[in-house]
Amino acid sequence: MNKFLLIFFLSTFCFSQSSKEKAKTYLTEKNYEKAQQELTSFIEANPSDIEAIELLGDAYGYQKKWDDAIEQYEKLKDNYPKNANYHYKYGGALGMKALSISKIKALGIIGDVKRAFLKAAELDPNHIDTRWALVELYVSLPGIIGGSNSKALKYANELQNLSKVDGYLAKGYVYEYDGEPELAEKYYKLAIKVGGSVTCYDKLTNFYESNHQPEKAIGNLEEAQQKHQRNAMHYQIGKVCADYNVQLEKGEKCLKAYLSNHSAKDGVPKAWAYYRLAQIYKHKKNKSEALKWIDKAIAGLPDIKVFKEEKTLITKL
Repeated sequence: MNKFLLIFFLSTFCFSQSSKEKAKTYLTEKNYEKAQQELTSFIEANPSDIEAIELLGDAYGYQKKWDDAIEQYEKLKDNYPKNANYHYKYGGALGMKALSISKIKALGIIGDVKRAFLKAAELDPNHIDTRWALVELYVSLPGIIGGSNSKALKYANELQNLSKVDGYLAKGYVYEYDGEPELAEKYYKLAIKVGGSVTCYDKLTNFYESNHQPEKAIGNLEEAQQKHQRNAMHYQIGKVCADYNVQLEKGEKCLKAYLSNHSAKDGVPKAWAYYRLAQIYKHKKNKSEALKWIDKAIAGLPDIKVFKEEKTLITKL
């Protein structure tokens, strides 16, 4: 081969590869638009690169560009019909689109969502994410269009055979939505016993809050804090105390601990902790302290409507 052409092809190949690697880096950094740009250019030169097509679908999905994501995943599942993950991703993008459009329009694609997930489950008996998707789908759909708690439990049982923690969490989820709180609590507690992750504790805490059981929520959060030593849980305890007007001294102590140890990884901005402290002092009828903390919250995040509404309530004390 002509030496010039060899150098040209090699440099083009290296450029293309570096373009895809850049896109991966952008995805890791959550810079999805730049990842999309890199991958679009790469695929123009490499239209059959499977990995790049999937990554482009992911980049679109992260940006909630559901039609574009569907287009990429559809190429993959049509060309590789025995790949469970492509069917799963296609169904997932369709499902997210269904949530973003009117209910009438969504009815037209629910069947395709279900078929995609069922195909993925059939192709890969060990695909955990697909079974979770089916649990959530059968729980959320009305019975008239295919919702079924018995089918949701079937896939929860399959999950339990693959992963006890996932199975217990899935059963807790199904029973919670089926109006059987005692069974839901039982399975969420089993998930904590077997797995004990932050996610397991979060599921039980959210369950208690949604069922207006703040004391149990606080107890669960304290247990989680002892095990995982996460500063964010101080905020969560304070939030429950403030929302339900219970254990106010504990809530105040936890929120101040949260502020003292705050870092970016905690997730919740300090202004929200100021707001919760203002709520606690409002419950205590301590108007001056409540105003002090709500003013700090507003200064930190001046566009949050609920902060201003809280100040109005405090000024009426």
